[in-house]
Amino acid sequence: MGTLPLIIKYFLTAFIGMIPIIELRGAIPVGVFTFHLNYVESFICSFIGNIIPIYFIVKYIRPLFDFFGRWKPFKLVIDWASERATKKIAESEKLQNYTALGLFLFVAVPLPGTGAWVGSLIANFLDLPPKKAIPPIIVGVLTAGIIVLTLTAIANGGIQYLLQRG
Repeated sequence: MGTLPLIIKYFLTAFIGMIPIIELRGAIPVGVFTFHLNYVESFICSFIGNIIPIYFIVKYIRPLFDFFGRWKPFKLVIDWASERATKKIAESEKLQNYTALGLFLFVAVPLPGTGAWVGSLIANFLDLPPKKAIPPIIVGVLTAGIIVLTLTAIANGGIQYLLQRG
């Protein structure tokens, strides 16, 4: 992959950051280890790629849910997830008051099943307007990116150490 033009490496790293589930948790290490980008380049490309879909998911996923909800298997999943999210918020006054913090924390922890895509879906299920949903999601992505970048740097240092010792 070393022969690819730099702009293609940037684009591919950003594109990987857009992919659900993988997001920047996968894009940062790929940028560093596969495309040999420096940490800052990998972080910026991954971050940009990861935040691009947020607005569209928060704002426009409902019509897709409505469309796919016409078929029973999709409707069951959509209804279950929507009811579960709205029930949790309705049950707790604290959750109503701290929705932004909860959304931030959910997105900020770089574990499978968390991230900008799922956080954006949750915001949509909760009928949060983009103004209230997008800032905590973006700050969560930034935080997750810093965590992943730190872990990538630690892993890279460990790999370099082992290679030098061997």
